[in-house]
Amino acid sequence: MELTIFILRLAIYILTFPLYLLNFLGLWSWICKKWFPYFLVRFTVIYNEQMASKKRELFSNLQEFAGPSGKLSLLEVGCGTGANFKFYPPGCRVTCIDPNPNFEKFLIKSIAENRHLQFEHFVVAAGENMHQVADGSVDVVVCTLVLCSVKNQERILREVCRVLRPGGAFYFMEHVAAERSTWNYFWQQVLDPAWHLLFDGCNLTRESWKALERASFSKLKLQHIQAPLSWELVRSHIYGYAVK
Repeated sequence: MELTIFILRLAIYILTFPLYLLNFLGLWSWICKKWFPYFLVRFTVIYNEQMASKKRELFSNLQEFAGPSGKLSLLEVGCGTGANFKFYPPGCRVTCIDPNPNFEKFLIKSIAENRHLQFEHFVVAAGENMHQVADGSVDVVVCTLVLCSVKNQERILREVCRVLRPGGAFYFMEHVAAERSTWNYFWQQVLDPAWHLLFDGCNLTRESWKALERASFSKLKLQHIQAPLSWELVRSHIYGYAVK
């Protein structure tokens, strides 16, 4: 099986060699950062349509974590185009962090379409280093389809714990590796290197639930599901929340 995976990966490498050449020359990262927001705008429309019920379920108790003022202070890490905004409760104060500055103009559009929120600001930074956010300063951190592409899951989860107030919550929804005995997992292994290059660092074979289980949360509510998505490769999902 490993030999088969190697041969198929090699075939895909040959087919996608121009992309690898651009990456070697240091050009692909710049191109990807430019085009990825345009792809994500279209992808998130489809994703939200197919995952709307799961997102509503996930975010249904957000307001329970509001501070004494009654207003929820929320930090979204890897905010992308603001696809989650419509699922947040009215009056929620939202701060966004993303390492790609090219998302900002799409965020502005999403903010204009979601007047029920109080937008604070957009910070260009990686989730592994959110020094712009003070310790214990937010009620909730949200992270959807982000742990698949961060460089260090343990480090980003430490940062999440740092910025959350005691009793605050971390909400997540992530695609993950399929069951190892399935054909889906086989094709995830075959396509993972090219997928990682093409989709701005996204990994198909991450078992992100393990990092969440190791993190220093006092409570973890996590579910594995087969998401009702058109792309079978990313149907394996986890979602839930963890309390600091």
